[in-house]
Amino acid sequence: MATGLSLHVGLNEVDPARYEGWAGTLIACENDAHDMARIARTAGFETTVLLTPDGTVANVTSVLGEAAARLAPGDILLFTYSGHGGQVPDESGTDDEPDALDETLVLYDRQFLDDEVQRTFRAFADDVRIVALFDCCHSGSSIELPGVTDGDRGRYLPEPQQRQLYERDRSFLDELRQSLAEEASADGADPDALLVSACQDNQTAADGDVNGAFTAALLEAWDGGAFRGGYRDFHRAIQRRLPPTQSPNLHLTGAPAPDFLDQRPFTV
Repeated sequence: MATGLSLHVGLNEVDPARYEGWAGTLIACENDAHDMARIARTAGFETTVLLTPDGTVANVTSVLGEAAARLAPGDILLFTYSGHGGQVPDESGTDDEPDALDETLVLYDRQFLDDEVQRTFRAFADDVRIVALFDCCHSGSSIELPGVTDGDRGRYLPEPQQRQLYERDRSFLDELRQSLAEEASADGADPDALLVSACQDNQTAADGDVNGAFTAALLEAWDGGAFRGGYRDFHRAIQRRLPPTQSPNLHLTGAPAPDFLDQRPFTV
């Protein structure tokens, strides 16, 4: 029988001491993590939940590392994140980002690069099914994006803070990227993983009073487990429940097996 392990991270704020005084206060991210963990437990996953101050790089990588050590081919990892997203310029010269930007998860103590996410996934055995659901913006753009008003709570790191943090951390990021590039070159192919994120890179993901807009649409589409269909169908069902200003992105890395993509979501 297959094993399912899941990690659910929800950050209603970040450490202002690590983000130049910016706390990035949100409302619904911890609720999102609890609700996603509830779905996972019902589906038979063994769950871990990390909320706000526990959502650090060390804790996230530790939980994922322990999962990689436990899961074998045919098992499944579910990783959900609700919080801010950001972007930092990619000046590594590796050409792995068409827009010359690295997307980030804005964890409690620092930004976590998309290449770092890929590194954690490469630690898993071949044929472990990996599903990641991110309710955050993957945009470092300012509040002047189309459809965003001053009253909206977008889940993104604002451009002034983004620029300030990048200038402060440039040396660290350059060294980190170099290390990640060397590891990726040694490891070979990208891990087989399915990622659904809350919006496109030029959009913002909305927070809410109870759930983020993406998570609320996901919960409605899931309908307490009544949903039938594969992951692509699930992505389309979520998309239909969101406004045109927020279009969730389905992204595959490596070559996930067709029968995995056709499985009902959250199948252990």
